[in-house]
Amino acid sequence: MAGRRGQYPPELRERAVRLVAECRADHGSEWESMRWVTQKLGIGTTETVRKWVRMAEVDAGARPGVTSEESAELRRLKAEVKVLRRANEILKAARSSRAGRRTRSRAACSRCRGMHPARHQR
Repeated sequence: MAGRRGQYPPELRERAVRLVAECRADHGSEWESMRWVTQKLGIGTTETVRKWVRMAEVDAGARPGVTSEESAELRRLKAEVKVLRRANEILKAARSSRAGRRTRSRAACSRCRGMHPARHQR
């Protein structure tokens, strides 16, 4: 499962963060408590646990940064913008394609009763 986002269940992440907070006093440093939790729970690297702890601090408001919820919303909005931009490109291409065909034809205009490119037709 290496390299996959979300390889560890949320319950394990929460437990690891809670254990680090609980055993900080028992170990010489925060890093040592993270190493201990990593080994105890069988998590790949200590860096993984460190990231979870930092993200939990941001989510709790104890550390500045973008919360998990804000990050998820940002990802969702970026994906939506990508889809909308693509749809816009398709609509622009279709519009310019139709506009090119209209200007070449000449039709009687019912509004001004003249013969000119079909400017008023939709």
